Amino acid sequence: MATRSEVVHCYGQLASGVALMAELARSKEWGQLPALEEKCAAIVDRLKVLAPMEALDPSQFEEALRLIERIRADQDEVSGLVKPQIEQLIARMTFLQQQRSLGKAYGPPH
Repeated sequence: MATRSEVVHCYGQLASGVALMAELARSKEWGQLPALEEKCAAIVDRLKVLAPMEALDPSQFEEALRLIERIRADQDEVSGLVKPQIEQLIARMTFLQQQRSLGKAYGPPH
């Protein structure tokens, strides 16, 4: 039985984390995403150190590619779900800032 490389293990962890982020985004559980994104970023940092030092055999390489494709698909989904929420938040913040400016200029509404 071939041993599993640490690089492939990290890609597996990253794939699981990003899949969970997609699940949370589909459920609109936005509050849990930042901590999970932080964990994924730590895994990416670890991969940056490991990948140049570890050679993968062909089966490990194929598994890593499969995981990377899964990660990309889930990242695209998360981005597609989160981006409209961010745009909506920015629009609300802009509106509130305009209201605040008008309040300062003309006084509070009656």
